[in-house]
This record gives sequence, C-alpha cells and structure tokens, in this order.
Amino acid sequence: MRWTVHGEHTLHDTPWVRLRSLDVERPDGTRGDYHVVRLRDLAVTAAVDENRRVLMMWRHRFVTDTWAWELPMGLVEDGESAAGAAARELEEETGWRPRPDSLRELVYAQPAGGITDSQHFVFRADGCVRAGEPTEQNESDRLEWIPLTDLPAVITRKEIVSSATLVGVMALLLDLGTRAAPHGA
Repeated sequence: MRWTVHGEHTLHDTPWVRLRSLDVERPDGTRGDYHVVRLRDLAVTAAVDENRRVLMMWRHRFVTDTWAWELPMGLVEDGESAAGAAARELEEETGWRPRPDSLRELVYAQPAGGITDSQHFVFRADGCVRAGEPTEQNESDRLEWIPLTDLPAVITRKEIVSSATLVGVMALLLDLGTRAAPHGA
C-alpha cells in the first residue's frame, strides 16, 4: 500500500535537523498531517586489522547520557560521496586512514524509515595505515582494537547501543561468517 504526499512545509530548519509537516493521503483515503525529520546521510567505517580486530571509539552521548563503543562515523557533506565521508571520518576521528582499494560497502540501512529519511552507509576497510593523531578532539575518550570474537559479548553487555554501530558490527560478523564458509556449504 502506497501513501501519497500532496505537499510539505517546514516546521524547523537547521543545518543538522529539518522538521517537516507533510500533507499525506493514506491508502484508506484519509488525509492529514504527518511529521518527518529530514537528516543528512551518515557514513560509518568498520576498520579491520590483520589480527581480526575492529577499531572502535569509547564515547559519551550526552543526549541519552550513555557511554558505549561506536564505529567511527559522521555526516556525508554536500557533494561528498558516502565512501569519501567514511574515509574522512575514520581519519579525523581515529588517525587511521583506509587504503584507497580497501574501502568497500558492507551494508546499507534506513534506521527509522517511518519518521526520518536518513540513510546509513556502512563500509569495511582492511589494512588501514596510521596517519597521525585524530584531528577531532570532541569525539571519544579512547580508541581500541576490539577482537571480532568479543563483539557478541560486548553487544550483550549493552556496550554497543548506537544503531549504526550495531548494524555495522552485525554485518561485519555476517560478512566474516560468509567469507569463512567453504563454497557449496
């Protein structure tokens, strides 16, 4: 069943968040306002090293007053590709740079398609090189290479709560499982 949008007007507008009211007609023929949050797209990077560990940031999210592990991530700037944003954010937030040939899309997600149009692009980067210190000073308290085998327990302990990070690490674990499976299995 498809909804029809007859119009849209701005309720609030900033570079970060755009709140819109849409005039919608539902499949049953009823018509009314529906509020939508328009957000910029997000690029996320799961950097994996040769020891099968993923680079994560321990950070505080003041909105929910939560401390947790997150993958490096950030907004895709105007005119920037999602892959370009993923590489830029990884280096700015961690000081690690992906090799140009190692960055590949791991998974795509829409975190709350019923209320926001935000798209999340999660990339995997293998064989990153240390480029220097992080240039973003307000992102995390520490960086750590976490063994992939530890991720299920980290999730169970609620030490990963960001939906972008959860989707990313679960896709990473599925990707590894798929790669490890013999052909025809």
